[in-house]
Amino acid sequence: DEPSEWEKTELDQAQVEQRIKEYNSQINSNLFMSLNKDGSYTGFIKVQLKLVRPVSVPATKRVPSLQAGRPGPRSQAVKRRTSFYLPKGTVKHLHILSHTRASEVIDALLRKFTVVDNPRKFALFERSEKDEQVYLRKLADEEQPLRLRLLAGPSEKVLSFVLKENETGEVNWDAFTLPELHNFLRILQREEEEHVRRLRHRYARCRQKMQEAL
Repeated sequence: DEPSEWEKTELDQAQVEQRIKEYNSQINSNLFMSLNKDGSYTGFIKVQLKLVRPVSVPATKRVPSLQAGRPGPRSQAVKRRTSFYLPKGTVKHLHILSHTRASEVIDALLRKFTVVDNPRKFALFERSEKDEQVYLRKLADEEQPLRLRLLAGPSEKVLSFVLKENETGEVNWDAFTLPELHNFLRILQREEEEHVRRLRHRYARCRQKMQEAL
């Protein structure tokens, strides 16, 4: 995607300092930005997770030794995965640096939720609202979300961040496990069945109204 209007903006040190002061004066929380001595700055971004597919987390099952309560050489941890859906509308605040890249934000979010899926399955998006329209733009790996946040200001309507599945051809389906792929197929089947049910319901209502008119 094309860079956003904020990504094209260049600021010198004095402008960065002024922007930080303006930003901090506009927020209604303690999630301030701070200028560092080396010219970088730190602050918070809020990311909404809008994931349709299940994510995988580690599930460790401990196999006890024959003598209960006394772990011995027979004790071992069996590592496996379990999949679950993150609740819709899950939001996470991250404290990051001005040079933190979008790919690093994705990695940090996955660590926060102990998700073990390949980070390439996900993408960070810039969301904005303008003229009652919602626009989404996928951030490139090297883009700096905190810099975008500073340039756009604190308004969530002007700019917010969303983590979604990576829907481009970059997704490597070979990176998914068989249980994950089976889950996706089941989800698609449910979605297809629901879509068919709605279509049948709509046409049944139309047919009923026509019969009533006759």
